[in-house]
Amino acid sequence: MASTEPFWQTKKLTEMSEEEWESLCDRCAQCCQLKFKVAGSSKYIMTPVVCKLLDTDTCRCLFYDSRHTLVPDCVEISPSNVDSLYWLPDTCAYRLIANGKALYDWHPLIAGDSQKMRDLGVSVANRTISERDIHPDDLATQVIKWVKSSDE
Repeated sequence: MASTEPFWQTKKLTEMSEEEWESLCDRCAQCCQLKFKVAGSSKYIMTPVVCKLLDTDTCRCLFYDSRHTLVPDCVEISPSNVDSLYWLPDTCAYRLIANGKALYDWHPLIAGDSQKMRDLGVSVANRTISERDIHPDDLATQVIKWVKSSDE
C-alpha cells in the first residue's frame, strides 16, 4: 500500500527521484547569491548580487542544464554534499530534510505556490542585482543582511 504522507516526510534525500529532488528546492535562489568567505572561519558575508544566469524576477536559472559549463564555480547541491554547504540558508529544504526537520508552511510544496515565500522575504526575487549589472570592482562594496520574518 502506498504511503499517504508526502515524499519529503517518508524518504531520505538519497532515496528521492530526480523529480522529487528538484521539486524540494523552493527556488528562493539564496544559494545563487555571491558571497565572501571570512578568512579563517566558516562564516560568510552575503551580497545582493546574484549569478549572471539567474532571472532576478522569477528566481530561475536561465540556463539550468548548462549552468556548470557556463559558470564553472556553480556548486551543485546533492545529497552527498548538502551537509557540508554551510552557506545554505537555514530555510533551505535540502538542509531541513537532511537534518530531519519539517518544511516551513510557506514552502511551495505545502503552500501550493511561491507567493507566501515571497511575501515573507525568503526569496531573493526582486531584491537582488545581477552580476551582469555591476562592475566586478564594485562587488566588495555590496554587503547585506536579510531581515528575517518573525514567522520563521
